[in-house]
Amino acid sequence: MKQEMRLPRNGKEGALYGAIICTLTVLLMTSLNIILAVGEFNVDTLLIILKTLPIFWIIAMVIEPVLIGRIAEKLVEKFTAPTDSFNAKILFRILFTVIGMSVVMTPIGYIVGNGINSGIFSNFISNWPRNFLIVLIAESLVIQPIARFVMVKLHAAQDKKNQAVMM
Repeated sequence: MKQEMRLPRNGKEGALYGAIICTLTVLLMTSLNIILAVGEFNVDTLLIILKTLPIFWIIAMVIEPVLIGRIAEKLVEKFTAPTDSFNAKILFRILFTVIGMSVVMTPIGYIVGNGINSGIFSNFISNWPRNFLIVLIAESLVIQPIARFVMVKLHAAQDKKNQAVMM
């Protein structure tokens, strides 16, 4: 079945799938937001990005499965029917996850970069729409398809191996 080939089948594959999505999203958004904050891309900016990537990756890898992913799944169940297509369910999942993660990660990014101060709210109002839109487009058109492609290739290799063992 196509759906089974494109999505993780177990927890180990789920962790790989989530890590791919998280890594690509964090790399894109951390780099973009730091470059926009600094105003230019140079060696110093690259060093800042490299130092903060692991911090944001860990934060995102904890927040998504523990909180945002669960909420997104419940919302997908609420807004879709069992007969809805795979693509419809994936698009709803992406939408709800991106809304949640961008709402949470925009202020977290500001706090990591600037500490806790009154600028959090004004930063959120000006940066959240941009962050949301960029991640929504990137997840829908590039990041999620890459993760699903990896799952298809992984499952094809597993199925081929299982068929060889059966013979």
